[in-house]
Amino acid sequence: MSFDQTIQHAGAAEQTAAPSQNMVTKEYGASEAVPMSCRSLNFGDMIATWIGANANNGSWYVGGVVAGAAFGGSILVTLIANPIAYMIMALIGFIGYKVGTSTMALTRPSFGVRGSFLPSILNTTQFIGWTAVNTFIAAISISYVCKDFLGWPAFGEAGGAKTMMFGIVVMSVLHLLSIAMGHKSVKLVERIGVVLILILGIWETVVVLWHVSFHDILNWQPPKSERLPIGAAMDTMAAFSLGWVPAIAEFTRYGKSKATATIAPMIGANIALFWFAFVGIVGAIGTAISTGVYDPNNSDPSTIVSKLGLGMVALVVIILTSTTANAVNLMAAGISLTNITKKIKPIAALWIVTIIAAVLTIVPLFAGSFLDSFEMFLDYIGMVFGPIFAITIVDYYFVKKKSYDAGEFEKENGKYWFSKGFNIKTMLVWVLGVAFFLAVHNLPVFTAHIGATYPTIVLTGVLYTIVAKLWK
Repeated sequence: MSFDQTIQHAGAAEQTAAPSQNMVTKEYGASEAVPMSCRSLNFGDMIATWIGANANNGSWYVGGVVAGAAFGGSILVTLIANPIAYMIMALIGFIGYKVGTSTMALTRPSFGVRGSFLPSILNTTQFIGWTAVNTFIAAISISYVCKDFLGWPAFGEAGGAKTMMFGIVVMSVLHLLSIAMGHKSVKLVERIGVVLILILGIWETVVVLWHVSFHDILNWQPPKSERLPIGAAMDTMAAFSLGWVPAIAEFTRYGKSKATATIAPMIGANIALFWFAFVGIVGAIGTAISTGVYDPNNSDPSTIVSKLGLGMVALVVIILTSTTANAVNLMAAGISLTNITKKIKPIAALWIVTIIAAVLTIVPLFAGSFLDSFEMFLDYIGMVFGPIFAITIVDYYFVKKKSYDAGEFEKENGKYWFSKGFNIKTMLVWVLGVAFFLAVHNLPVFTAHIGATYPTIVLTGVLYTIVAKLWK
């Protein structure tokens, strides 16, 4: 999403993609319903939005991570985990279309007016986390650039941490500049960035398949010590795609039709994810075959393009696209922060989340590998957001029978106020869902087969249905 559109939808914590430029100019808050007469996104706009959302370095990297399940396993996981996640996204997207409010506002009828602050806070941390992920990937590219021009040690080499620190500082400055330059320049850079990353994806695929036969890729197996179980790969992919669900209603509330709000996002998100995950899978396996070494820590685009010899241009593209993606992530995180408390002004919020993201990006340099941090982050998304999505879907479709009153979303002592603004029963169900995920996600029966993310969503939905009926 470009900056002018992001500002127009201030208070909605879930903007990350690049929607159509046909948005209406009136500003709607997170819980303010958009009337049908002011909706301008059509079917094609929505498909383009979600192709742009998944055509990025993160999709590329997650493909490289699940390559540890071998080619067949990683493709299987990609084709199963992601469509399920985007079906969940479509269900919530339809609610946004019907009610006209943002995703975080849609949690008010179940969590309570004040209780919805919990999902909003979690959403802020998620966007900051994605900023840190993109920043780290870009900093790796900067480290390779510094090695070529300045002779500094690159990422993974002795002394490379200092170069990475420099890269993180450079990226943080670029983030602030991209925000400060205004929406027109950012909009232009975003468009260029998407085109460049698409070209880079095609380029890498051709280079890999030129040097490594597809037959070898199909038959490659990772070392036993680095093999990723199918269930663990399912959780990785599921959490990655579920990370988009908090963004969906902010777009579908502007959709012109039901199909625009449900089918179009699924088409766009799946097409882009399948392609870019495939690029990541093929790139990681091709690099392992070419070099004789498979290290999932080196699944990031920066390391892969360096090992494949794609050159300086590819590294610069990664830096640029990371900057444009993070400009929007930071804007979304900042707006989410101001939605929680109005005491922090928007520009101050942007500075705060940028600094927090920079600090978070440094953590993997001293507290473990980037891969470990990335997997922990995805576990966090699946753990906290899976139960929220289950509760929202069950509450709207089964408990409230597709009837939400947006006019009550901000009323003190209104329909969704519950006890001092909090629905304690719903929050207890959410806690139980999180506890279940923590209890089972490392158990062999889950890591080897279906993962813990989707079972957690199902269990939470069942629990919420029971609680809602008992205390109707």
